[in-house]
Amino acid sequence: MYEISVGMDFDAAHSLRGYRGKCETLHGHRFKVVAKLKGSKLDEVGLAYDFSLLKQHLREILSKYDHTCLNEIPPFDRINPSSENIAVTIYKELKKKLTKAPVSLASIEVWESPQSRVVYYPD
Repeated sequence: MYEISVGMDFDAAHSLRGYRGKCETLHGHRFKVVAKLKGSKLDEVGLAYDFSLLKQHLREILSKYDHTCLNEIPPFDRINPSSENIAVTIYKELKKKLTKAPVSLASIEVWESPQSRVVYYPD
């Protein structure tokens, strides 16, 4: 089994509705997102999945969040833009882009600081 991963950053502001503490007020992060794929077969070139293609997919998804207030854009205008919700949202969007790929999406990590991260794994 092979694991392929790429990481990418985006900058955004958010606040957590209903949270009691500092994160209830508007603040920003440089979010780091790591997408991990699993694959068991290599293509004729010797790749399980092309890093460039995975980066392109992730860049397309993250570009709509970069330099925004997450609370103002879907789906975070309805759900809290917690790292957990950001991770599952990115997972669902990336999974759609990989429907015909020879790999499966293993997880999405969202780091909101160098010390704090969430990892979403599918059930």
